[in-house]
Amino acid sequence: MDFELSMDQEILRRSVRDFAEKEIRPVARELDDREEFSYETMRAMGELGLFGMFVSEDYSGQGMDYLSYIIATEEIARVDGSHAATVAAGNSLGIGPLYYFGSEEQKRLYLPRLCSGEGLWGFGLTEPDAGSDAGNARTTAVLDGDEWVINGSKIFITNASTDISLGVTVMCQTGTRDDGRKELSCILVENGTPGFEARPMHGKMMWRSSNTSELYFDDCRVPKENLLGPRGNGFYQMMETLDGGRLSIGAMGLGGAQGAYELALKYGRERRQFGKPISSFQANAFKLADCAMYIECARLLLYKACWQRDQKKPFGLNAAMAKLFCSEVMHMVANHAVQLHGGYGLMKEYDIERFYRDQKLLEIGEGTSEIQRVVIARLIGAL
Repeated sequence: MDFELSMDQEILRRSVRDFAEKEIRPVARELDDREEFSYETMRAMGELGLFGMFVSEDYSGQGMDYLSYIIATEEIARVDGSHAATVAAGNSLGIGPLYYFGSEEQKRLYLPRLCSGEGLWGFGLTEPDAGSDAGNARTTAVLDGDEWVINGSKIFITNASTDISLGVTVMCQTGTRDDGRKELSCILVENGTPGFEARPMHGKMMWRSSNTSELYFDDCRVPKENLLGPRGNGFYQMMETLDGGRLSIGAMGLGGAQGAYELALKYGRERRQFGKPISSFQANAFKLADCAMYIECARLLLYKACWQRDQKKPFGLNAAMAKLFCSEVMHMVANHAVQLHGGYGLMKEYDIERFYRDQKLLEIGEGTSEIQRVVIARLIGAL
């Protein structure tokens, strides 16, 4: 067993960490306060090659393995969850379905702009009444001649309503199967299509400088060629996409936990009470020790799942475990870190306050912690 990263992966980690420290950390707090998506840092992340990392160079991707992409996401999340969300959703949820299920024409049309960071693409799955029960989607698409006519809505969709958003992949009910269940298909809808509107959502507790959207479809017509893959394969495509997405959420949890731990350790060494650094008090030292231990366990689990994916081995079980564990590790670490900061941990001038807020979505998005336990229970044969 070899636990060493390759030289290329180590170089990637250092370069992304250096970028995050120099370009993102100085502006993260202000962007969070203003709830502002930054086109400047988005352009810089594109120039660094953080989009299309696992996509073949044939489509202007970086041609890296999946673990490299996860390491990059981890390093962005170590500094700021909002920017990590843009990268994670841009790759796993935006680019992923097009790359793995799109036709050659669809790939050539969209991937080069998405891989350069010139554009973003959304992943329209969640609906107001269909969150964990994704298969109960009510958005419909009816084939009328050579066009799909789409009606319905989606909510909590990342990267869908920026000025550079090119479009969304939308899961729709396209009919009824022979067994009476809904036939679900994925359809590509470009921004600016008549009958389609993407509205930014504001007032969020977390990821305040990432873009989150509501999508509305009112007799929205798109060519029948916009179908992604075979008709009726939508639910399978979405579930496959979420397997990979769980790894990126795991990376956000791992990176966020690492960042929160480092903030707590630094503060604990500098803050003095009763004549000593507070990190030397056993209650705090044990908290920091636990944080270090759980972060290491999370990294090993997540990296193993990525290795399984890169080796084309089954990885769904460990992906669900990694998403769940990394999310909950960040919860624990952020909580300990705020406690160690005391009253200062509740103030916006200290970055740990933002980490504490950003963490919560990781236990909810791309499958709640409760749903992850259902997935794990099924995969181990308990259900």
